[in-house]
Amino acid sequence: MTHRSKLCSVEIAKMRTNRFYQDSELLLGQKIALAKEVSNHISRVLRLKDAAEITLFNGDGANYQATITVEGKSVTALITNKSDANNESPLNIHLGQAISRGERMDFTLQKSVELGVSHITPLISERVQFRYDEKRLKKKMHHWQKIIESACEQSGRAVIPTLMSPLSLHDWLLKDKQPGLLFVPGATTNIKDLPVQETLRLLVGPEGGLSDAEVELSLNTKHFTALNLGPRILRTETAALAAISILQAQFGDI
Repeated sequence: MTHRSKLCSVEIAKMRTNRFYQDSELLLGQKIALAKEVSNHISRVLRLKDAAEITLFNGDGANYQATITVEGKSVTALITNKSDANNESPLNIHLGQAISRGERMDFTLQKSVELGVSHITPLISERVQFRYDEKRLKKKMHHWQKIIESACEQSGRAVIPTLMSPLSLHDWLLKDKQPGLLFVPGATTNIKDLPVQETLRLLVGPEGGLSDAEVELSLNTKHFTALNLGPRILRTETAALAAISILQAQFGDI
C-alpha cells in the first residue's frame, strides 16, 4: 500500500461514524435515551465518550446524526442533523427463502439485506425440517429480525426490510400475483431474456432443493418463470445471493 493509499484509508475511517438502529421517533433537536442494547454496545463495547458522534436510523429512510452523553451504562443522544439515505434499490425484491438450518439461514438473511431485498418470507417446503412451537417460533423471528436490523446498520440502509411470518410454499405462491422467478437447472430462459422488472418475487429452495412437485406447482401458478442460474449446483445460501446480485445488476442499482 502506498503512502497516499494509507492516507486515504485513514481519511475514510475518520469520516465513518458508528451507526445504530433506534426503534422510536427521531426529531431534530430531540434528546433521547438510547435502547438498552445500543447503550450497552456504545458504553461497554465501543467505549465511546461524551460528545462522540453517532448516526441513528429508525427505518423511515433517513439518517440522524447525534452526539452522545454517557452516564454509566445509560446513553442519551442529542439529534443534530437529518439526511436522506437515498440508497434503496429501484428493484423491489420479495425473497421467499426456504428455511435452512442453523447459520445458513442467518447468513442468507444478512447478505440478502445488504444486497437490497425489500421483503423476506421464510418458507416451509417438503424438505425443510422446521417444527417449532409458538414460543420457539417467536424467539426465532426475534433472532432473524435482529440480524436484519444489524445488516442495515452495517450496510447503510435506512429502510428496514419487512420480515414476514413463515408460510408454507403453497400459501406463499398463491398469496399474490406478483411476477416471480424460480431458478431451475436446465431451464432455457436466461435473466437477460426478461423484460424490465420493478417488482418481483424470488423463490429459493432449501438444502435439498425443491421437489419436482413443488417446481411444477410453482410454474403452474403462471406468475413464475423458470430461469437458468448456470451449469453448477449451488448451495441454498449461494443461490439466493447469486440470484439477487444478478437481478440487481440487471434491473437494480449494482
